[in-house]
Amino acid sequence: MFNSSSMAQFLLLALADRQELQLLHFWLFLAISLAALLANGLILSAVACDHHLHTPMGFFLLNLSLTDLGCICTTVPKAMHNSLQNTTTISYMGCVAQAFFFLFFISAEYFLLTIMCYDRYVAICKPLHYGTLLGSRACAHMAAAAWATGFLYSLLHTANTFSLPLCQGNALGQFFCEIPHILKLSCSHSGYLRELMVLMFSACLGFGCFIFVVFSYVQIFRVVLRIPSEQGRHKAFSTCLPHLAVVSMFLSTSIFAYLKPPSISSPSLDLVVSVLYSVVPPALNPLIYSLRNQELKDALRKLISRLPM
Repeated sequence: MFNSSSMAQFLLLALADRQELQLLHFWLFLAISLAALLANGLILSAVACDHHLHTPMGFFLLNLSLTDLGCICTTVPKAMHNSLQNTTTISYMGCVAQAFFFLFFISAEYFLLTIMCYDRYVAICKPLHYGTLLGSRACAHMAAAAWATGFLYSLLHTANTFSLPLCQGNALGQFFCEIPHILKLSCSHSGYLRELMVLMFSACLGFGCFIFVVFSYVQIFRVVLRIPSEQGRHKAFSTCLPHLAVVSMFLSTSIFAYLKPPSISSPSLDLVVSVLYSVVPPALNPLIYSLRNQELKDALRKLISRLPM
């Protein structure tokens, strides 16, 4: 048994066992990351430049794009480097930083999606109080709370994980440093109890956000279904569907990644699932929002038309 800090490096899961396939994975990750950078960059520019998007939803969408960019930039560059160099190593400090920042951005995104659900609830169920409940100061405070909570949570989780003594080697069954896979290397009973407390806190926090989202959408659908005109119902649903699609994709891939039965677990399946919840959503989120948000589509058209050809 030895402390993880005495390790010089960890071994990540190879994306493929042949150099040709590793190069294929490199180009695939490059295409996904460029698409995510371009799409989220356009969202950020559109929200910043178009005054029609200077709304609470536009503000939260800007923050969501920042978390998506953070997730992509935390995990993908190292995986691409390893594929190109035909290696699987990552330094100890690099692993700590990767685990911390991934958990920071992914948890901040979850909290932001919960706040965006509240935005939709107020807009549809309490439209007369929208300006009061979601003023610029209130939005700034809620976004700051999401970022601060994500930071403190990831700091607590990462510090506790990397303080545990390890006795199962240094090979991680994941293409990036993910805390559950690092915990599998530990055999400390006292550390296990500490981590169990952190996980219980995480579960309560995550479940509380989930219940809030479900309750909010139940109220939203009850109000929308009472709207007499079909056009009114369609307009109300169109403002909620992008957020609901993003939340569903985020939760379904994350839950399957962490709660899938051990009987169906395999390195190849784990790799596919981890890519689905850590790499694909940041590239798809801007597309989902831009397809259903007319103001955002108009702002993106204006922005693209100004670009030098």
